[in-house]
Amino acid sequence: MPNSSNHDVRRVSQHRQEDLSRRATSTSASSASTKVPDAACTNGPSTRSCWSNGYNVATDFDAKWPTTGRTVTYNLEITNGTCNPDGHGDRPCLLFNNQYPGPVITANWGDYLQIHVKNSMDGNGTSVHWHGIRQLNTNIMDGVNGITECPLAPGDTKTYTFQCTQFGTTWYHSHYSSQYGDGAFGALIINGPASSNYDEDLGPYIINDWYYNTAYQVGDIASDNLQKSPPGPPPPGDNLLINGTNKSPQNDAQGSYSKVTVTKGKRYRLRFINAGVDNMFRVSLDNHPFTVITSDLVPIKPYKTNWVLMAPGQRYDVIFTANQTAANYWFRVEAANDCASANNGHGRSILNYAGVGLSDPSTSEAIVPTGCKDESPLVPWVPNTVSSTAFVEQVKNLQVDLTKEQVTTNGQNIVVWGVNMTAINVDWEKPTLEYVKTGNSSYPQVFNLIEIPNSGVWSYWIIQETPTTQAPIPHPIHLHGHDFYVLGTGTGVFDISTSPQGLVYENPTRRDTAILPGGGWLAIAFPADNPGAWLLHCHIAWHVAEGLGVQFLESKSSIKLPDASWDETCTKWKEYYKDPEWPKNDSGL
Repeated sequence: MPNSSNHDVRRVSQHRQEDLSRRATSTSASSASTKVPDAACTNGPSTRSCWSNGYNVATDFDAKWPTTGRTVTYNLEITNGTCNPDGHGDRPCLLFNNQYPGPVITANWGDYLQIHVKNSMDGNGTSVHWHGIRQLNTNIMDGVNGITECPLAPGDTKTYTFQCTQFGTTWYHSHYSSQYGDGAFGALIINGPASSNYDEDLGPYIINDWYYNTAYQVGDIASDNLQKSPPGPPPPGDNLLINGTNKSPQNDAQGSYSKVTVTKGKRYRLRFINAGVDNMFRVSLDNHPFTVITSDLVPIKPYKTNWVLMAPGQRYDVIFTANQTAANYWFRVEAANDCASANNGHGRSILNYAGVGLSDPSTSEAIVPTGCKDESPLVPWVPNTVSSTAFVEQVKNLQVDLTKEQVTTNGQNIVVWGVNMTAINVDWEKPTLEYVKTGNSSYPQVFNLIEIPNSGVWSYWIIQETPTTQAPIPHPIHLHGHDFYVLGTGTGVFDISTSPQGLVYENPTRRDTAILPGGGWLAIAFPADNPGAWLLHCHIAWHVAEGLGVQFLESKSSIKLPDASWDETCTKWKEYYKDPEWPKNDSGL
C-alpha cells in the first residue's frame, strides 16, 4: 500500500448520515443495490469483494456508504521550486511538500479527509481540486477557483474537508490555469473492496507528459498555434514520466527508471493515473496481460487486455499475475498518436522478479491496438438503468468548436475553444457561489452557466464536436460532482431521429472522464442529486485554459452556502489581486 506515514489519524464522533446523502428514487438510476447493509465480510487476498461493516463491492456507493467516525488529516504546502525528473536539467516547478509528484493521500471508504493547504508560492494563487470526488453537499470543497471559491492568495491557508463516499483510485491537482502541469498534483487513494482478487497492492502509477518549458510557456505556444490558419497543434511533450521519473530521450545516461520487485506466483494491483496536461497514453507490461477492474472510481466486471488507453484525468486499476520466467520486464507508456497526442519520449519502468539482478529488460511489446476510443467493455459491477424515454424528451446539445473571442485588453480577436460558441472565462474575484450566496442571478455570459433548477430530474447531454471544425481532435470530457453515464459515442453528427436507438440504457458505462471523438459526439446522462456549481470541461490543460468548459448550477436553492471562512479567503484574494504579479490571461481554470 502507498506510504501514508506523513498523516495523523484522529478519532472523531460518529457523523450523522444525512437524508440528502441518499439519492431519491425519482432522481437516481434504478439499481439492484439497496440501502440495507450487505452481509458482513472481511477484505483479504481471496475476498477482495468484501469490505467491512456490511459493505462490499456490490454496494451502490451513490446510495449508501460506511461512516467510520475517523478523520484523516494531511498538510499540503505548495511552493516554488525546481525539479529534474529525467536528468535533462533543472527547471522551475510548483510542488506540494517539495515533492514531484506530490504526497500520496490515503484514506478508507467512509473516512473524512481533512487537508490543510498553504500557498507559499511567489506571485501565484491556487485552488486544489479532488478529481472525481463526488463532494455530496460539500460543493464549496470542490476546489475550483472562479466557481466554488476564490483562489488562495500567497501566504493564505485553507482547509478542505469532505467524506470519502466512494472508493478507488484518483488524484488531486491545482485548478488554477495550467499550474498542475508544473508539478502541482498527486495521487489520492481511498481503500475499499474490488471486483477481483489480488495478493498485494503496488499503489499508484502516476503517468504524465513532461515539458522542458514550463506549463505556462507551453500554454502560450499552444494558444499561438491555435491562431494560425489552419490551426496548429500544441508542442509535443519532451518526455513521458512514470511515478515522476524516466531517462532522458536525448541521453540515457541521464535520469533513471522507476523500478518495482515482485515475487513469482503472486497477483498484483496497479493503480494507473493519467495526470498529463495533453497526451493520451497507451500502457502495457511486457508478457503480463492486465485484468482491468475499475474505470475511474467505478468497479467494473473484469476483462483482460494487453494495452490500456488513458486520456488525461482517467484512471484504471488493473491486476497482473507474476507468472512468467523470472527476469526483468518493461512497463511501457506510449503517446497515442491516433488521439492527436505527440511526445518525443517513451515512458519506461522496470518490473523485476525477486532473485534476479536488476538490468534493462530485453522483452518485446505486445501488438499495439489502434483507434482513439475509450476502453471496452466497461460494465459497472453495480447495475443501473437510465430512462430512454426521458432521454428523448429532455436531451440537449453542447456544441464544441473553435471560436473567436474579443479580448478587451488589446481589442484583438483571438481563437479559442468554445462551448456553444462561447469560451468560458471565470472571475477569480467573484466566483459563481458568490452569486448564489448574494441571490444575484445576473451571471455573465462568459460563465457558460446552465441552470438545472430542480432535484429529482435527469440531465441528458449530447456533446458534439462540430464535424466541420478546423481542428477535429478528441477531448477528454470531465464532470465535477458526479459520475456520468456514457450512453454512447460516435463519429459525425448525432441524429435525434435515429441515433438514440443505438444508445445503451441498461447498465451503461459510468465514470467521470470520457473521450469525445474528434469530429464526433458523446452522449451522457447524470441525475440532479448533488446541489452545487459543477464544472464540465476538457481535461487537456491548454483547451480548458482556452475556454473549453461549461458549468451546471444544480438545485441552487439547496446548496449549502459558503461560511465566514470562505468570505475571508475571497477578501484576502481581492486585496492581493489589486496588484498581482501575474494577472489572469486565460479562462482561469
